[in-house]
Amino acid sequence: MRDRFASLADVLAHLDRLGLFHMDLSLERMAAFAAGVGLSRPPYLAFHVVGTNGKGSTSAFLDSLLRSHGVPSGLYSSPHFADVRERVKLGGELLSEDAFLAAANRIGPAADALGLTYFEFLTALALDAFCAARVRAAVLEAGLGGRFDAVTVCTRDSLLYTPIGLDHMKVLGPDVAAIARDKAGAMRPGLPVLTAPQPPEALAELRGEAERLGCPFTLVEPLSAAVPLGLAGEHQRVNAALALAAFRAAAPSLGIVPDGAAEARGLASAFLPGRLQRIPPLAPGGPEIILDGAHNAPGLAALGAALAGLDIRPSAVVFSCFADKDPAALAPPVLALTDGPVFVPRLLVEGRPSDPAAVAAALGPRASVCASLDEALGLASGRTAAAEAGPLLICGSLYLLAGFFTKHPRFLHSPDVPAPAGA
Repeated sequence: MRDRFASLADVLAHLDRLGLFHMDLSLERMAAFAAGVGLSRPPYLAFHVVGTNGKGSTSAFLDSLLRSHGVPSGLYSSPHFADVRERVKLGGELLSEDAFLAAANRIGPAADALGLTYFEFLTALALDAFCAARVRAAVLEAGLGGRFDAVTVCTRDSLLYTPIGLDHMKVLGPDVAAIARDKAGAMRPGLPVLTAPQPPEALAELRGEAERLGCPFTLVEPLSAAVPLGLAGEHQRVNAALALAAFRAAAPSLGIVPDGAAEARGLASAFLPGRLQRIPPLAPGGPEIILDGAHNAPGLAALGAALAGLDIRPSAVVFSCFADKDPAALAPPVLALTDGPVFVPRLLVEGRPSDPAAVAAALGPRASVCASLDEALGLASGRTAAAEAGPLLICGSLYLLAGFFTKHPRFLHSPDVPAPAGA
């Protein structure tokens, strides 16, 4: 039989046709796929990570803990910055082009027949690729919400809840309780649930659904400040603790005994681009750059606290978000990040409009609109260099950071790990 895709470029073209932001919130297509290819119960231990903030970091910590104990692991996350293969990793490395293409061809006929969406296609591809690679454990990060997250069609061994807050309110609900209710929809009878500390209304929703379904429920407290972490910021102690608790709970099922030295190594070596990531000056005399994907009020507040804890005060900020955000709600935490100017570039992402004028208006007189990230960087770098104080902070939408990483892909990789050829 002829392969559905002749090359990786064919797969990427197919994904483009599906549309990155096309959503159809239902589980029927993915359930039919999983049942049809025998992945309703994956042949590996499956961790499902759900929440508003910290999903990527928690997933990175958990995958690093697995690898530090010698467990062959897979990591499925989103979104990607410069290469779609960033979403599917084996042993901490991007899935090879050949393996990505092979997985796409294995799922292609079923994906076509069922009309899988962009996110569903990649979820199906990841589940298949991990099966083909014979991983023993996979960390699967939720996309949007929980009730209709594509991963929920599979039997999972552990469900982790990172902090829940206000985001995607037009889809998930108008308040924290409603959003938590949607995310609680990822639970299934008897599925062990671990959660980070939550707002009271979110915790009540999660605990109530867990009790209704008979799910063992564990509230995990943050790690001590004495534990070195690979990701900076006090908020990462919440994420690391959640990952560590999930790992320890699953260790007997993996046939391993947690090792203190390996745990310390896993936590200290975890890496995720765009999370309080410090970038050296790109040119002589230029500013240090800090990248962070905080794009909602709780995330921006955590970013501000992390910077204060590190005694860092940015001289300027580049910030942008999509038009579905509430700029008035985001303005106070953004302005609190700096005493200097805020530059608001337009996000040029097909299918997701941005309104930098509205964002700048909400931010007030310190903010100015820029046509592009390049223009914002030029203006902000000049301002920061002239001030000779404090780094330049780029934060907001992960798609804003994607523009930076597309031009500077070497920073997508841990400084301790050589970048792939050509990066």
